[in-house]
Amino acid sequence: MSIEERNKTIVERWFDGFWGKTFDPGVVDELAAPGMVLKHSLHRLRQGHAGIKTFMTDFRAAFPNLHFWNTAELIADGDTVFSRWEGGGTHTGARFDDFLMVGPPAGSRRTLHITGTSVLTVTGGKIVEEAGLDDGVTALVQLGLILHPLTPS
Repeated sequence: MSIEERNKTIVERWFDGFWGKTFDPGVVDELAAPGMVLKHSLHRLRQGHAGIKTFMTDFRAAFPNLHFWNTAELIADGDTVFSRWEGGGTHTGARFDDFLMVGPPAGSRRTLHITGTSVLTVTGGKIVEEAGLDDGVTALVQLGLILHPLTPS
């Protein structure tokens, strides 16, 4: 198996266990390097197993049906794996303050559905970084945190 195929397999497992329908905290211990960096344009930077697990635990407490999935074949070049994805959930739980601005109040019942891309770096069989660019403006409009520019005042 080539390094690219091995790294794509690791990233597929990551998406299933971390971003998929259910969160398996063990996938962080298994697939993430101890100092892994998780950075997405809509969220605060997280680093290390504890910080990354807390992020996902809090995200799913706020959005219990959270689910993201790949929408195109993964592309790999050496240690780098590129992914296109979409997903979201309904905010029925706790307040979620990990966004780069104030989050929605608890149980807002607003639905989030966004798309994005992620670039993951896999070194020695461990993910050392996931850098994602998501459609943050769409997310913030859907969550009622900003007005759509075409919304009449």
